[in-house]
Amino acid sequence: MTSPWQRRRQPDDVPTPVAVAVSDFCRRAKSPAPAPEVREALALLAEDDDFRVRTLTDGEPEASPLGPFAVVDILRGTAPALAAQRQACGFYDVARELAYVREEKTPPPAPAPNVPVFATPPAAEEGDGKAGKKAGKAAKQEAAVQERIAPRKRATPESDADAESLPPEDGEDLGFLRRDLPRPRGRFTRVEAPRASFMELTRLSTKPAVEGALEGAEHRFALLRNLSQRYNGSRGELTLVDVENVLKDHGLLEAFTEKEKNQVLAAYSDQRGAAGRVGWSLGLSPSELQRLISVLGIGDEVEALRERFRREALATSHLTHRLDLLGREKYLADLGIQRKFSDSLRKELERLVADEFPEATELHGLADAVGRKHGAPAELVFRAFERLGLADGLRKRLLASATPSTP
Repeated sequence: MTSPWQRRRQPDDVPTPVAVAVSDFCRRAKSPAPAPEVREALALLAEDDDFRVRTLTDGEPEASPLGPFAVVDILRGTAPALAAQRQACGFYDVARELAYVREEKTPPPAPAPNVPVFATPPAAEEGDGKAGKKAGKAAKQEAAVQERIAPRKRATPESDADAESLPPEDGEDLGFLRRDLPRPRGRFTRVEAPRASFMELTRLSTKPAVEGALEGAEHRFALLRNLSQRYNGSRGELTLVDVENVLKDHGLLEAFTEKEKNQVLAAYSDQRGAAGRVGWSLGLSPSELQRLISVLGIGDEVEALRERFRREALATSHLTHRLDLLGREKYLADLGIQRKFSDSLRKELERLVADEFPEATELHGLADAVGRKHGAPAELVFRAFERLGLADGLRKRLLASATPSTP
């Protein structure tokens, strides 16, 4: 008797919209399933049943959890509550495994009549004397050869045998046949859950979800990236204006704006006024950072912080600190004081070198003398000579002072 659960078509013939609808229905029914399993279940239905599948999946699940095989079971007439109970206890997984075991245990078909079969000749009786003994010995040898070259049947594991001995639930025929499906490729490798409508974000029931997203977001751009993965915008893709309107509707915009101000100002303090480092720490591009500062209205406060760190960099009197800042070219360029800082340090080094010049004989000795006197590493002093363009001039002066004048 033909089982009603036999495959009606190939999994690749299942339309993609139907598979996506079933995948979304299973996700809403708290039993998400991969794309191959969805297509394997839908292959049990005929093409004429696709409209019934869409009718079921377009509505809300009446029970949970419901997987793709539970959906097929419901379309076969099973109550949703019973299908959910079967899904929860693993009934459909056991059914698929039993179907696979039964398929493996099906004996191979008999050979066609036109295929020659090499039979072993009957052994001669022992009472025929020497001729019978020789014939029996030859028959045993040929039987041994046939046994060695005959195909071996694979032994059935004990677990499969025990599983097969289990009775089907409610006396039903478990006909979920496991088939050799092709490996998924292209867009069929993964069925993404569709994004919800923008109207879902504006509903009062969605406010707790929005509040949860706000807790892990440092700014509105991070919130936009998070929500755009689950929701559409009012006119297609979710935009920053859509996010701001949602926060305003839920009464969350003012508190979140205050949080953003504190985050941005704290980042500028931690990075000592460097806008590039601030953008990197917050995960923002330069344009996004500038737009966020403009929206928050903290441009004057940010500029005051940057001016404070400019004055500190220019007014520091410790030589080691100034030499260290000279190597941070990107930081000085970010603050806009690279040229001014270099000119100031060049003048200071020329003044310090003038005091040690008469006793020095070469450039490394001069750098070592300046470093010892002012508590700075000699290597940093020597690098400053090179970066500020003082090395060539100092070498010429040292060479001229070491050369004795002719009378």
